[in-house]
Formats: sequence, structure tokens, C-alpha cells
Amino acid sequence: MAQYFEVHPDNPQPRLLKQAVALLERGGILAVPTDSSYALACHLDDKAAADRLRQIRGVDDKHHLTLLCRDLSELANYARVDNRQYRLLKSATPGAYTFILEATREVPRRVSHPQRKTIGLRVPDHRALQELLLLHGAPLLATTLIPPNESASLNDAQDIRDRFEHQLAGVIDAGACPSEPTSVIDMTPMGTGGEPVVVREGRGDVSALGL
Repeated sequence: MAQYFEVHPDNPQPRLLKQAVALLERGGILAVPTDSSYALACHLDDKAAADRLRQIRGVDDKHHLTLLCRDLSELANYARVDNRQYRLLKSATPGAYTFILEATREVPRRVSHPQRKTIGLRVPDHRALQELLLLHGAPLLATTLIPPNESASLNDAQDIRDRFEHQLAGVIDAGACPSEPTSVIDMTPMGTGGEPVVVREGRGDVSALGL
């Protein structure tokens, strides 16, 4: 049964988050709140956990998974970013945006997109998740928590626990999330002088980025 961690949204209790981090380090899958919707998250370097994450979500290896990063400096370890891309990222982070970028060798090949060698990265603007990432000390591999054969993301932590309690190691309840997906921006064309492409408009305001 999934452990349930009720944390304060603005001042999350480190003791509870440390317990959640311990579950990640043992290969567990967590449901975590973000600034868009709840997400499934696991340890980046745990292949078995990544496989289970995809299984719970009902997606194959062609589905873009996302790295949740604490800040831009951490993001830059996992993606190739030139000066132009960096300026756009700096103006948009933290925030409800997912950026598709060329993956570096720090990203396990089984995690990046099999054809394009790209990865989705984001820096969430959510206090409890930021504290979790800080305590974990590395990015988390994640995907939006949308049940198989459904189209809407889940927003209520108790509902998530009821539906996935036998598949998850833990659920972090920091209150309801906005329940709106991130805006997805493909930045790979910028590497060859092109312009970023808005793949999906969501919670992040793309007009604020000049797109």
C-alpha cells in the first residue's frame, strides 16, 4: 500500500519528504504535485523503476518522459543548450513549461527518445516538489499522471491513492494542483538557427516568451 505524506504546500515538512526520498532510492514510484498537475516520478538511474512508471502510465518507450530539475544549472547537465536557448530557458524557469532539448550523455539512452535522442526537461515552480528534488539531490524521471485509456490528469491526492495504492510506493499530498498540463516547447530547431516550436499550449503562457 502506498505511503501517504500530507505536507504543507508552502512549508513542507523535511522529515516527511526525507521518507519519500528513501522510497525513491529503493526503486519506488511516487505521485508528486507540480505546478501543472500531479505526476508520476522515479529515480533517473533505476531502469526497473522507469519501466514500471511507463507501465502504470500505459505508455511505451516512444513516449517522451520528462526530467524534473531543481534549476537551470542542473538542467544544463542533461541537455545541450546554446546561448540562445539558455536565454529563453532563463526567462521561463521555474514555471509550467516542458522543454524538448537534445540530450547529453548524462541521460541514459533508454530514457531519451529512441529516434531523436531528445529529452523533455522542466523546472517546476512548486515548493514541495522543489524541496523533494533538493533532498533527493538529482533530477527525477517523470510523466504526467494520466490513467491508461483516459485523457485527463489526476488532481486529487486521495483519489490517486485510492486508484493506485498497490502500484505506487507513496503519494505526496500538498493540496490540489491546477490540473492543467504544461506548455511544451521544442527547442531543438534553435540548435540549427531555427525557431522554437510550440508543441502544446498549456498552463505556461507562451506569449510571455514571445512565442
